Amino acid sequence: MLIKPIYEILPLTYLVIGAGSVALLKEPYAIIASLLVYFYGAHIWNQRSRNRRTDRKRKRIDGILPESIYGYLPFIYIMSAGLIFRFLPRDSGVVISICLLTYGLYILLRRISYRHHKVPVVKMQRW
Repeated sequence: MLIKPIYEILPLTYLVIGAGSVALLKEPYAIIASLLVYFYGAHIWNQRSRNRRTDRKRKRIDGILPESIYGYLPFIYIMSAGLIFRFLPRDSGVVISICLLTYGLYILLRRISYRHHKVPVVKMQRW
């Protein structure tokens, strides 16, 4: 069992190492391995997010996409931005990657803020 400070930053560490390796490495096998590390970090992040939800299942709204794909969307947007910036470093590639990165971070931050639901505490008064 890992101690809590290491356990909590583990998915973020995988995401940063995977994204940094994609940006820095040149060999195709290394880039594929970096993508696997990145999406493993995204998988751990999604599992923890699912387990820490405080809202009731019946109040959740079902969307068009399956939950497995829906959970990975911000990470797919962020990695797509990095890959476009890495392999298409022209004017339009930079603009597209900035848009994808901004939108992916926006979705991720909204999901983080929505995972902190306050469970109402009902106080009973005695008469």
